[in-house]
Amino acid sequence: MVLLMVGFSGMYIVSVASLKQGMSHFVLVVYRNIVATVVMAPMALLFERGVRPKMTPRIFVKVLGLALLEPVLDQNMYYLGNKLTSAGFASALVNILPAVTFIMALVLRIEKLRLRSLHSQAKILGTVCTVAGAVLMILYHGPVVPFPWSTSGHQHAGAAAATASQQSSASWLNGTAMIIGSCVCWAGFFVLQSNTLQSYPAEMSLTALICGVGSVMSGTVALVAERRDMSAWRIGFDTRLFTVVYSGVVCSAVAFYVQGLVTRARGPVFVTAFQPLCMIFTTIMGSTILKEETTLGSVIGAAIIVVGLYSLIWGKSQDHLTGDGKPGAAELPIVASDPTANGKQHVLGGHVTDVETPVAVTTKCTY
Repeated sequence: MVLLMVGFSGMYIVSVASLKQGMSHFVLVVYRNIVATVVMAPMALLFERGVRPKMTPRIFVKVLGLALLEPVLDQNMYYLGNKLTSAGFASALVNILPAVTFIMALVLRIEKLRLRSLHSQAKILGTVCTVAGAVLMILYHGPVVPFPWSTSGHQHAGAAAATASQQSSASWLNGTAMIIGSCVCWAGFFVLQSNTLQSYPAEMSLTALICGVGSVMSGTVALVAERRDMSAWRIGFDTRLFTVVYSGVVCSAVAFYVQGLVTRARGPVFVTAFQPLCMIFTTIMGSTILKEETTLGSVIGAAIIVVGLYSLIWGKSQDHLTGDGKPGAAELPIVASDPTANGKQHVLGGHVTDVETPVAVTTKCTY
């Protein structure tokens, strides 16, 4: 997951560079998912031949939902928001993703709360802090925070700051709304992916299906959106081609597969816990490569989001404990079977045992 966040940081940087040079985000999404499909489909056919379960109408509907949420809605909205704001701001605001995922899990009754327990209170506090940090980033910009690696050697920093200020006042709010919308779609994708993997435990095949169906859906959207300018589909051997290949291989093919593995093993909230690392990497690379400026409001808001995020993650990690935080109450009973017991059992020392079978040593099975 740490390496995956480094990969996402690189995608944020190269995609902003290509989008601000005039590349259509609709076309970028289409090409990105085509590349991901070409990469993952042969691997899925080769390595998951005996593992891949049978496709059913119910699973196919879930695949359609996954393709709509991530390749079509999330990627288009995020690219547009990234273009209207900055790579650093977008990667910082995306840190609300764990809180959005947590709220969505509550609404869908996947997540349960005990208001008197400490870890449930930590999850609520973390969600509130995350939303508060995002609101602060939206409403307050403040002065520019200088970085040593971004201020040296810039003779026209004042003019660039004035231009950025004019641009942000005109499009920052729209870009922020797009990024928040993309977070909602991304959270829905993680929740639905976790549910789909329970009945279709083949990560490579599911990734290939999502990217393939997403290519068709996003291609239809792009044809309608760019019908007046077909030259937007042309890319050469430049930054645009690198952005397409890098995003498709690293951030769609590899990312969907790795996130599926980790989601099935640790849950969707664990996957989203690493997003602050992406913010740090992107901010450093954005200020160095793209010469982007980071405001004080973004720094303070991002810090509040990180505090809230890890409060939420700590509370989530305590779900296997009891409400008072003491381990052991969630132990699974071990049944000592005896063919002469005739099915009669009773509880001895917190464990279910047969009446006729004395238990000298009890074994605890915790999860």
